[in-house]
Amino acid sequence: MQINQFDGKTLLITGGTGSFGNAVLKRFLKSNIGEIRIFSRDELKQDNMRRFYQNEKIKYYIGDVKDYESVKNAMNGVDFIFHAAALKQVPSCEFFPLEAVKTNVIGTENVLSAAIEEKVKVVICLSTDKAAYPVNAMGTSKAMMEKVIIAKSRNTNATKICCTRYGNVLYSRGSVVPLFLSQIKKGDPLTITDPNMTRFIMTLEEALDLVIFAFENGENGDILVQKASATTIEVLAEAVKRLFKYNVPNKIIGTRHGEKAYETLLTDEECFSAIDMGDFYRVPCDKRSLNYEKYLDEGVVRNGLHQFNSNNTRLLNINETMEKLLELPEIQAEKDLWN
Repeated sequence: MQINQFDGKTLLITGGTGSFGNAVLKRFLKSNIGEIRIFSRDELKQDNMRRFYQNEKIKYYIGDVKDYESVKNAMNGVDFIFHAAALKQVPSCEFFPLEAVKTNVIGTENVLSAAIEEKVKVVICLSTDKAAYPVNAMGTSKAMMEKVIIAKSRNTNATKICCTRYGNVLYSRGSVVPLFLSQIKKGDPLTITDPNMTRFIMTLEEALDLVIFAFENGENGDILVQKASATTIEVLAEAVKRLFKYNVPNKIIGTRHGEKAYETLLTDEECFSAIDMGDFYRVPCDKRSLNYEKYLDEGVVRNGLHQFNSNNTRLLNINETMEKLLELPEIQAEKDLWN
């Protein structure tokens, strides 16, 4: 996808020291972008990033999305924002749900309010499949985040606000593939919750493609979804083991708190208005009046689409999953070390 619309512009990435922020830098530093601002609360990760990239186009801002003033201070002169700051780990949010609300919901409100006040042109927010039919605190907070995004979009025309929703990003921080590799290095069995559990899988590059697609094609208030492939947890584990020639049996530990048998990217309810765009779905913002008379008297006719989840999408087999994993430079590097 083309990124020439960013030529000479200033991009702010909240939560920019994470996996997604690094993927953006890897691609965008090859372009003619004017400046990339990394906004996060971790000074060590910022310093590590500064030493690694040593690029004058990157500017670093210490702050927290929970603090409106620190967010606003980073936005002067910003053209575009990728809002990736979030509490993303299911266990963390289960144990500290109010912290998930503060970061994922109130933090998003702060980012969007500051962006509108500073006249930022486009804000793309990153959500997750766990926001659709949520059963855990992380998914619930992300679902509320999406509602905040849609509500804010109804009240601004100068700032375009869109949301992307995607599944598990392979080898992102805290994900299962690095865990599997750690267990292999220790000689331990790979721990699997439920062998038949399915999950969408995508690379960081595909996640970035979705964000850029939303930037180029989304309209104010849209939720954009990529038609990702999926795999079972058992197939994913087997693919990792074959890549590293590891023959220790898996250990089934059972489903954990807040886990679902499968994840959903497009709900049945969103199918009433969703638009099929080939490799993506677009869910337009419902901009009908919220007055009670219209709410009671007017409805929407379903358009023929159906729920898109990790059970009814294309499930990758072991060889296909191995090919997907080999797209990751981290896996290639690990294999080189392993051999």
